[in-house]
Amino acid sequence: MRTNLSGADLSGADLIRTNLSGADLSGADLSGANLNDANFSGANLIRADLSGADLSDANLSRADLSRANLSGADLSGADLSGAYLSDANLSRADLSRANLSGADLSGADLSSEIGGDMRWDENTKW
Repeated sequence: MRTNLSGADLSGADLIRTNLSGADLSGADLSGANLNDANFSGANLIRADLSGADLSDANLSRADLSRANLSGADLSGADLSGAYLSDANLSRADLSRANLSGADLSGADLSSEIGGDMRWDENTKW
């Protein structure tokens, strides 16, 4: 059964190592949440607010983060392989050591992002 947290207010929540693989979190407020090492693989995070969230070492592979607000989020070491980040706000986000292989970042705001040692491949869409 797929977890439905669409539109939920989880701002500031402590969800370290939580498994939300395949969950529907579209439009959810996760601003300032601690999501370190959480599993969001294949999750629906369309238009979710993840501003200022700690997503370090999180698994976001194949997640749909289209139009999500990730401004100021810590995505260091996160797995974003195959993720959809089209039109997402990644301004001031920390993408150091993040895996962006095959990710779709078309139209994403990457202004002032931190990106040392990011990984991407020929299938990554900028």
